[in-house]
Amino acid sequence: MSHPAGPPAAPAVCVRHPDRPTGLACTRCGRPACTDCLREASVGYQCVDCVAEGSRGVRRGTTVAGARSAGRGRPVVTFTLIALNLLVFVVTIVQARSVLEVDRADLFDEWVLVPGYVAQGEWWRLLTSGFLHFGLVHIALNMVALWMLGQQIEPVLGRWRFLATYLIALLGGSAACMLFYPVNGGVAGASGAVFGLLGAYLVVLIRMRLPVSMIMPTIFINVVISVVVPGIALLAHLGGALAGAAATAAIVYVPRTNRTALQTALLGGLTVLVVVLSVLGAARFF
Repeated sequence: MSHPAGPPAAPAVCVRHPDRPTGLACTRCGRPACTDCLREASVGYQCVDCVAEGSRGVRRGTTVAGARSAGRGRPVVTFTLIALNLLVFVVTIVQARSVLEVDRADLFDEWVLVPGYVAQGEWWRLLTSGFLHFGLVHIALNMVALWMLGQQIEPVLGRWRFLATYLIALLGGSAACMLFYPVNGGVAGASGAVFGLLGAYLVVLIRMRLPVSMIMPTIFINVVISVVVPGIALLAHLGGALAGAAATAAIVYVPRTNRTALQTALLGGLTVLVVVLSVLGAARFF
């Protein structure tokens, strides 16, 4: 004896969109889901909730400095520093009305590192002098070096660590000038910071157990140029290189436990140290 069929079952609906009937389901949790809420998986399709839950359990890779090794993107800090240097150079050209004599610009006069002026309280010159350049060749060489080194180092250190290393190297070069240069000497340029990146690159290669031969020819050429070419602040380059290497060592050799806090404390301590050295240099003139 046959029985009349019951009413047809209601179609399944997406758990996230109840107004959307669907015949699909997540292969992980089995819940019905529409095409907008499914993502392709190694086997079948998973809903967005299961995908998000799975992602939370995946450990992200990091570099020796603690920066994310995946999806690091472009070296934004490097490009920003180059843009700032170029902007300052354009301003000095406009003020001086000359490409060859930019040191006549008012901004150059206010920002250049003169140890005697710093000793009188104009401490901003320790930092601002690193964004000034004496001419096209000067800024071109520094910016090309910054671009080449920044693309290698910034992804390894991460953005804020790279910026801190750059600025500490810049201040390290200024501290060397304060300690050893005459009261009325004028120093400008990003060379100290660039040499700091050379020191940083060397430390990174050693930490990653890569051949230092990758960077030694570049270091040798830059040292020779600093010695042979007149008018180059060799001690500023040396101070920047030592400061940059020290900052990078503080970043890549700290233990993983509380790494970010330790890095911040060590970089802060190095910043204080180079400033104190600058103060000691200023004390020579009293």
